[in-house]
Amino acid sequence: MARIKIDLPANFSFKTQLPIRITDLNYGGHLGNDALLSLLHEARVRFLKSHGYSELDFGGAGLIMSDVGIVYKGEGFYGDVLTVEVQAHEFSKYGFDLVYRLTNQNGKEVAHAKTGMLCFDYTARKLQTVPPEAREQLETKA
Repeated sequence: MARIKIDLPANFSFKTQLPIRITDLNYGGHLGNDALLSLLHEARVRFLKSHGYSELDFGGAGLIMSDVGIVYKGEGFYGDVLTVEVQAHEFSKYGFDLVYRLTNQNGKEVAHAKTGMLCFDYTARKLQTVPPEAREQLETKA
C-alpha cells in the first residue's frame, strides 16, 4: 500500500502551542483524527493572523482548503501540549501548501501534515490568483 510522504522544510517561520483537550480523544484514548484536523485549522488561523491575514481576507482573496494529508508519527494524549510549526511553500498561480509539524511537550513527533490552500473569491464562487503582496510576505518569512 502506498503511503503519504510529506517533505518538511528545514525551517518553520511560525509555531504555536495547542493543548489536547478531553474532547479531542477518540475511543482509543488518544488524539482522534478529526480533532487533529481541527488543531491544524486553529494553527492555520493563528499563522495567517501572525501575518495580518485571515481565511476570508488574504490580501484581497479568500482561502479555501483543496486537500489535506496527515502522517501520524505518534500518539497524543489528554494534557499534552502540542507545538505546531507551520510553513507556507510550493506556491502556484492559484494557491500554496501549508506544512505542519506537531510535537508534544517532550519533543516527540505526533504528526506531519500538509494542507493545500487555494485563493477563492467567495462572492463570485471561483478561484483567483494569489495576491502578490501576500505571497511575498509569506515567502519572505520562510
